[in-house]
Amino acid sequence: MILIDGKKTAFELREELAAKVAAGRHAGRRPPGLAVILVGEDPASQVYVNNKERACLAVGIVSFAFHLPAETGQDELLALIAECNARPNVDGILLQLPLPPHLDAQACLLAIDPAKDVDGFHPQNVGRLSIGLPGFAPCTPAGVMELLKRYDLSPAGKKAVVVGRSNIVGKPLAMLLARPGAYSDATVTLCHLRTANIAGECRTAEFLFLAVGRPGFVTVDMVREGAVVIDVGINRTPQGLRGDADFESVSRKARAITPVPGGVGPMTIAMLLKNTVQAWQDLA
Repeated sequence: MILIDGKKTAFELREELAAKVAAGRHAGRRPPGLAVILVGEDPASQVYVNNKERACLAVGIVSFAFHLPAETGQDELLALIAECNARPNVDGILLQLPLPPHLDAQACLLAIDPAKDVDGFHPQNVGRLSIGLPGFAPCTPAGVMELLKRYDLSPAGKKAVVVGRSNIVGKPLAMLLARPGAYSDATVTLCHLRTANIAGECRTAEFLFLAVGRPGFVTVDMVREGAVVIDVGINRTPQGLRGDADFESVSRKARAITPVPGGVGPMTIAMLLKNTVQAWQDLA
């Protein structure tokens, strides 16, 4: 059984990105810049933003931190986004979600320049992904695809089942898996919690991707012998972080599996850095 180590892979990717940034700086270019906007005091968001800022520093990306009070108004936030869109030293803009309930998150995401949308959430980037044009893919699905490539686990011509239909993970992951390529070209079924006979659907999967947000939702009887299981779920439980799969039992049946934590999670920030460096290179 192959244990897919996202922490190790994310470290290797950061090393590669740091070398690209260093080469650009040696050639006289300014460093890449990422604007990180956090509104309010959500503890989980603060931890996540701090991790992103440290990761930027390690790669050589300048992080412009904007930590705004929870009572920040819509117009004020939109003005800050417009300022970041116009700044030539900002290559990427990250708006940390969730926003306080009085703010319109969709309107704020739409206000980000698609060329600086390193989270891959702008409809223009989603549309480009859907028809196979270059653009930024959401970081978590992109991280999943990077793991498949680096572990030489190709779903080409295979049956892939994605459990979860969120705009952030499930839907874009299904599109990435279905597009042409050596590490895509899968036949994809997209399931969700209202799918009839979801256990039967999962058992058909040679590649099973879980992003439903239910700890231990997929049990060993739902997994095909020798399947590749990519668990995107990160669920906080009294026993600690758990994925959407019952790891202990499923890992004995799978050909390859990601652990939680330490699997897909570290790849999300790594792909954010990759998108930021790509935006910076695109301006060269």
